[in-house]
Amino acid sequence: MQYQKNLTLRDGTPCVLRNAGADDAEPVLRIFNLTHTQTEFLLTYPGESPMTVENERDFLAQSAASSNSIEICAVIGGEIVGTAGITPIGSQEKLRHRAEFGISIDRAYWGRGIGRALTEACIECAKTAGYTQLELDVVAENTAARMLYEHVGFTEYGRNPRGFRRSLPDERCRRQWQSLHAGSSGWQVRSFKISLSQRRNKKPPNPKGFGGYTE
Repeated sequence: MQYQKNLTLRDGTPCVLRNAGADDAEPVLRIFNLTHTQTEFLLTYPGESPMTVENERDFLAQSAASSNSIEICAVIGGEIVGTAGITPIGSQEKLRHRAEFGISIDRAYWGRGIGRALTEACIECAKTAGYTQLELDVVAENTAARMLYEHVGFTEYGRNPRGFRRSLPDERCRRQWQSLHAGSSGWQVRSFKISLSQRRNKKPPNPKGFGGYTE
């Protein structure tokens, strides 16, 4: 799947949204690792991901050639400052209508509209790929992200009171994060989805997440 869009951010800065390809493996992985040191609302702690540059290169090459997944990067002044993407939930017939959304942006570029631009780009790509449901999980305390997702059309459909366990993997991580949320054992994770179907007189997918519609 291919995507490219030129836009102007809130502060007047030009920005390009485009496919992240195999040649972008190093800067994309750098952004991934950087953003995981800037917030604890993401899935892994710093240094916990096994991803290497070679792994990233293979993943981006596959995404660029795929018809149902994509990784989009936000580029400012020739530098990748954020990424977002969609991947299929599963290949089974009952799951083929569902995709998962993920995003990470360098904190230095927060508040400029990059998050919304990347999210809307992924929604557009999900529609193009034929998905009828795009899903994400977000930590309840991440108010800014929840507001963004709701603004572009996502609705909450579930809560897991301890969806993320606050169990720091090593002493370095403990020192890094212990002062932020001492005394709490986990994060509440909220699940959101957006319906991408344009068909009329149809009911949305059932709450259990299996595909198919009832007339």
